[in-house]
Amino acid sequence: MLDNKSKYTQRIKAEAKRLGFLSCGVSKAQFLEEEAPRLEKWLNNNMNGEMRYMENHFDKRLDPTKLVEGSKSVVSLLLNYYPEEKQNDTSFKISKYAYGTDYHFVIKDKLKSLLHFIQDDIGEVEGRAFVDSAPVLDKAWAAKSGLGWIGKHSNLLTQQVGSFYFIAELIIDLDLEYDARVTDHCGTCTACIDACPTQAITEPYVVDGSKCISYFTIELKENIPTAFKGKFDDWMFGCDVCQDVCPWNRFSKPHNEPLFNPHPELLAMSKKDWDEVTEDTFKKVFKKSPVKRTKFLGLKRNINFLKE
Repeated sequence: MLDNKSKYTQRIKAEAKRLGFLSCGVSKAQFLEEEAPRLEKWLNNNMNGEMRYMENHFDKRLDPTKLVEGSKSVVSLLLNYYPEEKQNDTSFKISKYAYGTDYHFVIKDKLKSLLHFIQDDIGEVEGRAFVDSAPVLDKAWAAKSGLGWIGKHSNLLTQQVGSFYFIAELIIDLDLEYDARVTDHCGTCTACIDACPTQAITEPYVVDGSKCISYFTIELKENIPTAFKGKFDDWMFGCDVCQDVCPWNRFSKPHNEPLFNPHPELLAMSKKDWDEVTEDTFKKVFKKSPVKRTKFLGLKRNINFLKE
């Protein structure tokens, strides 16, 4: 006979699947002992660049019980965003995760539904939903919850579907059955390290955020350093190179979330179209997209940098 912990865990995972999540894993809400020295070293080496927010809430970032009082479990979830259709190879490129509607909105709704299900089905359960918008180490929790391993490019990887998915969490005050970690299957492969256009992967499992194309094209508000001219491989928003070359991503399957489908104009636009893009077109094509983060002038800055 199943005890309550097992029963509740199975119900939560079944509902997560029904809501369209790729997978769901659970781990005990406690201090991330292994990650603490790694994060400290990464920050001390200024690998966060201008992302000063990474230095805030150090304790909360490592301990969910400081973030959500009384929390006992971290429920980690993956949502596929791998597109069926992609931009043509001759265009300036945006990262595949930004093709459709901003994932924050899409996932937040699903997480709220899952939390309401837990409260209706199980009883008084308190918790919070997180989608890449608070001091939570998403990848560390997903790995701890058995959803994959952290690859040499520092992204979460699975043997079944690669790495093109979003990670989100519910941190709740309910005891559940905890999952075990999976083993690392990167082996001797260095494809991501060899292919990185700006050598941002300084050693296996360490990414210098301040050298990453995604950082330059999204996070950095100042001018892009001239030392990186000619190294952006036509990426104007984000970069997928380390994921595109990863052998495990040959198992990626197209998502089935209509909100992640790209605006038709996005796939049709050429470099010339991007060069002449107007603010009106930008607003139309990226109406609800994560690309809005750069704003029109930020995207123009990135395009001009690619042309210089």
